[in-house]
Amino acid sequence: MADNQLQPNKSGKKELTMEQRLLLAFVLMGLVLFLTPYFYKPPPTPPKTTTPPAGQAAQSAQSTQSATKTAAVPEAGKPAPQSAQAMPGQIVGTSEQQFEVDTDIYHITLSNRGATVRSWVLKKYHDHAGKPLELLNPAGYSTVAPPFALSLKDDKVANVLNYGLYVAKPLANGLGIEYEFSDGKNYAKKTFQFSQRGYLSQISTDVTVNGVPTDNLIEWRGGFGDATVLNRVAEQHAAYFDPHESGMAGLTQGKLYNKDAKSVKDGPVTVTGDYSFAGLDDRFFAAVFLPKDNTQIKVETIKDDVPPGPAGKDEMRVGVEVGGDSLNHFALFVGPKDIDLLRRVDPKLQQLIDWGWFGVIAKPLFLAMHWLNDNFVHNYGWSIVLITIAINVVLLPLRVKSMKSQRKMQALQPKLAAINAKYKGLSMRDPKKAEQNQEVMDFYKKEGVNPMGGCLPMVVQLPLIYALYKVFNVTIEMRGAHWLWITDLSQPEQLPIHILPLIMIVSQFVMQQMTPNPGMDPSQAKMMKFMPLMFGFLFYNFSSGLVLYWLTSNLVQIGQQWMVNRMMPAPPPPPAPVKKKGK
Repeated sequence: MADNQLQPNKSGKKELTMEQRLLLAFVLMGLVLFLTPYFYKPPPTPPKTTTPPAGQAAQSAQSTQSATKTAAVPEAGKPAPQSAQAMPGQIVGTSEQQFEVDTDIYHITLSNRGATVRSWVLKKYHDHAGKPLELLNPAGYSTVAPPFALSLKDDKVANVLNYGLYVAKPLANGLGIEYEFSDGKNYAKKTFQFSQRGYLSQISTDVTVNGVPTDNLIEWRGGFGDATVLNRVAEQHAAYFDPHESGMAGLTQGKLYNKDAKSVKDGPVTVTGDYSFAGLDDRFFAAVFLPKDNTQIKVETIKDDVPPGPAGKDEMRVGVEVGGDSLNHFALFVGPKDIDLLRRVDPKLQQLIDWGWFGVIAKPLFLAMHWLNDNFVHNYGWSIVLITIAINVVLLPLRVKSMKSQRKMQALQPKLAAINAKYKGLSMRDPKKAEQNQEVMDFYKKEGVNPMGGCLPMVVQLPLIYALYKVFNVTIEMRGAHWLWITDLSQPEQLPIHILPLIMIVSQFVMQQMTPNPGMDPSQAKMMKFMPLMFGFLFYNFSSGLVLYWLTSNLVQIGQQWMVNRMMPAPPPPPAPVKKKGK
């Protein structure tokens, strides 16, 4: 997507998540629509030492090299590992140096201390503070080694390799660098290659100890993704995809695994398999390693307590270690979870978009919006409006059928009122209330009326609401998408007072007044009057796109109800009882 600058969020608030609000909305709808009528009728491993090994500290001296050429990146070959190699002599840098890679889409800063990455900025995306999106958490380097450090069985060797000064050899095209280090015993070589225009890079690591090839893992710890969003800890995951397992409900081949920091708070979790990719992601971005030659890889998920900012309080962040061989060679995708981009880079990466249980509905809905946006309206807000109108047109026959059922119940109102009159004044706890409910149900059955027939359109809407919630929650195309005064359809409104939910409340009241509710207990009818307010409260902090869908649906239904009311007018009210003389 194009440059999508976002407005700041108030990150100090603790409020219900969108998932919790949506679940609460479903529960309340279920209670009112279905139940109410029956009432009336191993321990964590210690963090690795972050102090550089003795004797390797050097006075920092910055030297910057900018990438200027646009040549394509050649793919690095994968030499066959040997069982033993000649021990190298010392290969140590004289001072700490930084190397900067500037492409069309990235600005990356690497350091020869540990041959690690210190900054990875996506130029075409902005965080919620309006700054170019930094995917790393530099404050975490005080606790854990920076990304692309190495994890080995021997922590002492890992410290030597992760804080030693490597000798840097920039590639001729300026889009990559080779780092090499040896203290005469421990040897490591890392190669980074980037693309001028693409999101796919190449990385390789080679480690030997005393001349013996040594298995290693590539680390990305300390945090990933947009650090300015609410609930960032819950939104960041270690992710890996197993193509050999069945997906959601067995409908897809392969399964995406996600683990957040809380799921590994009792200790690291390690898995090994023929995974298509493994790495980290958050709501809209991902950094994943794709193994070459379909080799098995080891994936270890770790929880770190790191500061989120210079003066911030420590918080849990999920980290990942990927590799498992002495010589690791990966393609590396770092970028947005854009469905078209993922398909072009590697079709397997489309699995990073988790559509959830209703993916069979959510994905086609998004593809329809995406097509409308690209080919006609060129605005996702208007795409939502058109999709909502189309959905309500499809549901119109169901709504007409529901209306016929309601009209039939209106015609039966005098008889139903007579039954209710027999039990007038009973409290809800009175045992005779159950008799009243049973007699009403028997009456409905005799007359061939389904008292819940009017609720059918609402029942059909529930999976659509959840599917659309997933669309706004997982598709980066909605991130920063504008519509009229809305600046981001994937987030609640940024105005002090959210206008869309207030308009939605009014439309709900209007629709409620136009829709007959025959046979409803007076107490239930009174409760139903508060439904628009409950919905307004629940939707107030939902994504603006979801509120726009519900509001548009209300407006379309008001028009449909007006048409149906004209086609099928309500039956005349029963004549008033004649008072006898003398009474």
